[in-house]
Amino acid sequence: MPSHLLEQARAAKGFMPEDEGALLHRIALERLPHGPALEVGTYCGKSAIYLGAAAQAVTTVDGSPATVFTVDHHRGSEENQAGWEHHDTSLVDAEFAKMDTLGVFRKTIARAGLEEHVVAVVGASVTVARHWRTPLSLLFIDGGHGEQPARDDFDSWPRWVQSGGYLAIHDVFPEPADGGRPPYELIYLPALASGQFTEVAAVGSLRVLERTSGDAGDPVA
Repeated sequence: MPSHLLEQARAAKGFMPEDEGALLHRIALERLPHGPALEVGTYCGKSAIYLGAAAQAVTTVDGSPATVFTVDHHRGSEENQAGWEHHDTSLVDAEFAKMDTLGVFRKTIARAGLEEHVVAVVGASVTVARHWRTPLSLLFIDGGHGEQPARDDFDSWPRWVQSGGYLAIHDVFPEPADGGRPPYELIYLPALASGQFTEVAAVGSLRVLERTSGDAGDPVA
């Protein structure tokens, strides 16, 4: 990863450790030539830099620029709200008294020079997914970590991973003492139990699964 982009990633607000970001960047380099990537959960764009850096470095098999879509309503997940551990008062819109990370995200991606490769999709994950039909070479789920958001993301998005594509899941903690349970119990374990995904890499709380049966559009259950 180019040093100037790594510095931008380090400076960006967010919760992606550098070693996990390096794995995300590596698998994006591998998969983006085969189709677009999609991230669920943008926040302020830290992980999108790792993905976007890979998109900037490769072209697709048909010679087109590689593209990363990142989906978020930009009002903050449950754990980002007032009174919760990851609340950041600097991200609150004073007029509406709500979280608003969209402007910070845009500046993050602009500073990194990745606006041609990273496309923001602003809306609720389930709403966007209801209309999504494009096969994905890489899906990165790092959305809301409550039970319902995690369940919704699993029901909505893994079906669009193409055969041989990757499903990456953040904040997977097999040990309860290490972190929240929904990404592990409601995304990671069901993906493995479906028989359609096999784990191929792991660093920290980031797990990478390859789709080994089924194809984009096929239900995952």
